[in-house]
Amino acid sequence: MTQEADRPILITGGTGGLGHTVVRQLLANYTCVVLYRSPEAWARLRQSCGDTARLHGVEADLTDEAAVRRAVEQARAEVGLLYGLVHLAGGFLAGGSVEDTPTDTWNQLLSLNLTNAFVTMRAVLPQLRERGAGRIVAVGSSAGTTKPAGIAGYVVAKASLNVLTDVLAMELKDTGITANVVLPSSLATPEMLKELSADKLVPLERVAATIAFLLSDAAASITGASIPITVPGSA
Repeated sequence: MTQEADRPILITGGTGGLGHTVVRQLLANYTCVVLYRSPEAWARLRQSCGDTARLHGVEADLTDEAAVRRAVEQARAEVGLLYGLVHLAGGFLAGGSVEDTPTDTWNQLLSLNLTNAFVTMRAVLPQLRERGAGRIVAVGSSAGTTKPAGIAGYVVAKASLNVLTDVLAMELKDTGITANVVLPSSLATPEMLKELSADKLVPLERVAATIAFLLSDAAASITGASIPITVPGSA
């Protein structure tokens, strides 16, 4: 077993459009545990990844804090002490401007894009501290920095994820645990490719490669970084 395969990575959102690409990339070097909500989506991911003993799945609803804690402990029981978290989970709702966004939509966006990350990070941290080293990589959105008008709840939630990761990086200073967030613009998921041409979207492989680098020993000195990932050829 390689050193990387002995460093299990927990992945949220692994059954989504970006998730398939990220999981396949990381399986080349890591044991991966995917938290999934839909058994059907988990089955599709397993089929996509082929026959490998490195892929594990634990069913969990990220909006249920107790379920997340149980899932993280189950992951440890199956693959050993976790080394990292790749948090891909999130969601978009077109809530409108600050004036027009319903409170229910606002709360849902915060739950999907911020609270889920907070709960999962907090559940994983004791295992990383026990290891004395580890990696946390969150996937946010360029909207958290460009702050476009008209999608207030989404923008605020994604910007808050950036701040959460920054704060966590400061709290983990000198522990051997890093925390970073990558900020892609619109991704070339199957859904987005129905609306825009590929040259206007970020390739999924580019995001997966950036995450893989941040998990590696070569990135051990990088923490608290917010890394934009843009469309090829753009500024």
